[in-house]
Amino acid sequence: MTGKTIVVTGATSGIGLEAAEQFARQGAFVIGVGRSAVKNQQAVEKIRKTNPKGEVVYLLADLAHQSQVQALAGIIHSVLAEHGFSNLDILINNAGVYLEKKQKSEDGIEMTFSVNHLAPFLLTHALMPLLESSTNPRVLTLSSYSHRNTPINLKRIANPRPYFGLLAYKRSKLCNILFTYELNRRSQALLALAVDPGLVNTDIAIKGGRGISALVWRRRRLKGTSANVPVKTLLYLAGESQIDTSHSYYFRDCHAITPSRNARRMDLGKNLWTLSNRLTGIS
Repeated sequence: MTGKTIVVTGATSGIGLEAAEQFARQGAFVIGVGRSAVKNQQAVEKIRKTNPKGEVVYLLADLAHQSQVQALAGIIHSVLAEHGFSNLDILINNAGVYLEKKQKSEDGIEMTFSVNHLAPFLLTHALMPLLESSTNPRVLTLSSYSHRNTPINLKRIANPRPYFGLLAYKRSKLCNILFTYELNRRSQALLALAVDPGLVNTDIAIKGGRGISALVWRRRRLKGTSANVPVKTLLYLAGESQIDTSHSYYFRDCHAITPSRNARRMDLGKNLWTLSNRLTGIS
């Protein structure tokens, strides 16, 4: 990882924080992204406490707002230039939300879909010139095994009615894999990979409200692994010069596994891409 440049979204806790810390420890220049200035500072202090020589910068952005995602891309470009870099080697789209009750972003889009899919779609697009300047760029997007057996209707995904928090989350994770497959079909300049972290002991469902999902998750997460486990897969996918994707672009525990049938549908991937272009204003 020495000399590599890494961007990690959702980097103030859980998998994102662990990834930022481990990449910095291995010599990468890390840009972490969080939506809380206080938590950003705490993350920087934690990383530098265990690794005083680690090169890490944290940026403030709320990925629920497309205007902030666009601004973030510009700031990342400036930060890299200030530190002598002209390219981005690895983008880790980790930030995600689980919401018990329906909310809409300032762009009028259901929040789970907006943060979990449209934000990484837009950020990846905005950072493409930096990624294409790298010799072996990777885009790693955190998905979930929960995408399996999930129905999806793209005509209603931006404003689903009725709204079910778990279903909205599962659909967004399916979109992460569809995005990964379609990005590989459309770009020869980089490698996109989706990562299944497995069951991890994080606060994701607790942050989204105090309903039944939060109650269930408080118990369920106790059976999960530490964030260190999925980060091993991120390190592997970021560090290996050659990744065998002949079987799949979807990885868990450093091995390619087969995602659901829907996740591999070319028609869904193409239609989701077209919809995402329209919702983010990308021509």
